[in-house]
Amino acid sequence: MIDLVKSHLMFAVREEVEVLREQIKELAERNAALEWENGLLRSLASPEQLAQPKIPAPVAPCCPLRPRPRQLERERIQQSPWVTAPLHFLS
Repeated sequence: MIDLVKSHLMFAVREEVEVLREQIKELAERNAALEWENGLLRSLASPEQLAQPKIPAPVAPCCPLRPRPRQLERERIQQSPWVTAPLHFLS
């Protein structure tokens, strides 16, 4: 039973790591694109425009938020008819 739980948790961790690596890659690409765009806009702006006070723009999330695999797995296990006690070790 312990081996089953351990292998299940290891699978969940590997899946989570894969998702996080993908998100890091997407964020790095988005950051590089924004830095390039910022440099271009600064090169085209006049000194007067650059001297104006900066007003922070509202920031929209760059990536749609997806349910995390661990969260989905926890919900699936908790809805199982075989689970009778809270699973704190999955939190």
